[in-house]
Amino acid sequence: MIRRPLLAQWAVLVALALSTGAALAEPTAAQARSFIQAAETRLEDLAIRAQRAQWVADNFITVDTELISSQASEQLIKASGELALAARRFKGLKLGAIEARKLGLLQLSGYLSQAADRERLTRLLAGMNGAYGRGKSCPQDGPLKPATPGDCLDLGALEQVMAESRDPAALKQAWLGWHEVARSYKDDYVAYTALANQGARAMGYRDNGALWRSGYDMPEQAFAADMERLWRQVQPLYAELLRYARFKLRQTYGRDLVPAQGPIPAHLFGNLWSQSWEYLYPLLRPEGSAPGFDLSRVLAQRPVSPKEMVRIGEGFYTSLGLEPLPPSFWERSLFVKPQDREVVCHASAWNLTESDDPRIKMCIRPTDEDFLTIHHELGHVYYDLAYRQQSKLFRAGANDGFHEAIGDTVALSVTPDYLRQIGLMSARDPAGDDIDALLKQALQKIAFLPFAYLVDQWRWQVYGGQVKPEDFDASWWRLREQVQGVSRPEPARPGGFDAGAKYHVASDTSYARYFLAHLLQFQFHRALCREARQTGPLHRCSIFGSRAAGAKFQAMLQMGASKPWPEALQALTGERQVDGGALIEYFAPLQTWLGRENARLQSLDPEVRP
Repeated sequence: MIRRPLLAQWAVLVALALSTGAALAEPTAAQARSFIQAAETRLEDLAIRAQRAQWVADNFITVDTELISSQASEQLIKASGELALAARRFKGLKLGAIEARKLGLLQLSGYLSQAADRERLTRLLAGMNGAYGRGKSCPQDGPLKPATPGDCLDLGALEQVMAESRDPAALKQAWLGWHEVARSYKDDYVAYTALANQGARAMGYRDNGALWRSGYDMPEQAFAADMERLWRQVQPLYAELLRYARFKLRQTYGRDLVPAQGPIPAHLFGNLWSQSWEYLYPLLRPEGSAPGFDLSRVLAQRPVSPKEMVRIGEGFYTSLGLEPLPPSFWERSLFVKPQDREVVCHASAWNLTESDDPRIKMCIRPTDEDFLTIHHELGHVYYDLAYRQQSKLFRAGANDGFHEAIGDTVALSVTPDYLRQIGLMSARDPAGDDIDALLKQALQKIAFLPFAYLVDQWRWQVYGGQVKPEDFDASWWRLREQVQGVSRPEPARPGGFDAGAKYHVASDTSYARYFLAHLLQFQFHRALCREARQTGPLHRCSIFGSRAAGAKFQAMLQMGASKPWPEALQALTGERQVDGGALIEYFAPLQTWLGRENARLQSLDPEVRP
């Protein structure tokens, strides 16, 4: 049942008094508890409205739906800011741990006092989302010149070019075409970041980046340092993978295009953002290895429908003892890209009533990539369902990295053994050797780490004022070259906004969560494999069908955000610190092989240096 916003009269007066400077009597613990209860009720109602409006805007991209979404978001932002400001009145009160945590969570919000500023903030964000979703490249010449003049390539078509083509000219044209799209909303992003900073400063944060970093149950400076610690821990493994890719790309594209040292052109990695290299696998496959199992071929040949692929994903979760998805999920989710309208195809998970209306939105293709993505998105859904009995402020992940890690943890169990159990792979199908399988995984998981790390490093500098709008591209590519080892295919033109070609920048979604998730998922996987009493190498473990692992998993999921995240991590793993050790253990055989193989390739191509 939808609950209408009910804010106690005294709470309204608190917000009014704080915004006008009026003095109030010293607050009491009873008042604080009443305030929290009223705030949760108000926020729940407005969050549902904003979610519904955003769902419609993503599924029916028009000027009107963008406006409706921005108006609903504006109301939520307004309420969040007012309540954040009002919550500061209760600082210093002796409260129970639950109330104190809720007051702290309430204050993790910016505050814009002027209605015009709030309206502009939300319209800017909705506009950038819409522009990204509508974005197209319209080549007039070159290898991507359409047969019919005026035809354009949307994001999906450009991604397909990047994945399938081995023509460097076509790859470059696709890459440049998509990155040109973001130029149209650079000015909006500049205006948006200024307003976001204004709201963060009103709540006592240095800037919006500091506000983001404050949401991890530790001082924001400590969080930034922890990100650096974790990157340094896993960077040597990435360096070996990049070096191997360099050798192989030089064999494919030639030494003139792929340098012996320094950054490699970004368009050669099979992905518009060079963040995931799985489509390079045919070029990077170990010499002499037998072809592994091709799940994409099986899904396309059977064929397995998009809804059936989601049913398979649901089956993994129910095998652990988790509940089936409700009928509304199957009625209201989007599984296939409509032919009659534009939608935001970026896969996402939703829960529109905060309790019993879960959905996913995804333009599903019969590929192994989308098969794994389905398991990932359902992780969000099952996390939402697990903590739905918590009060509103605790209906979230222990931190945002947890939410992203849940489904990826399950996807690590998509092994040949699992595929055989569900009938997608027969006993006669070769699984390939371990190095082959680990390399495929590394092209997604390890290749992603530096990109996931640097996106927010760049945005923190933008929010902090160290990077000015005229330097957006220069600073972005400086980080890409230093951290990821990739370079722009050609020099940037003035006024560009290459960072904005990534959805999470256009939508202002923090990206540190994905870096954390790519480490947490291996910690979770190792702990659940132990609970399932699996033996052998970590990369061969699948927890499919283990009720013991499922019970341990569900117990952590049900906690939501009710405890600081180290407690949730400890409940599942026995550890209180995010650690890259499990990831390194998972890929240890590959790292050893890469060291040997790179030494061999070095003897064949001595110009290359580490």
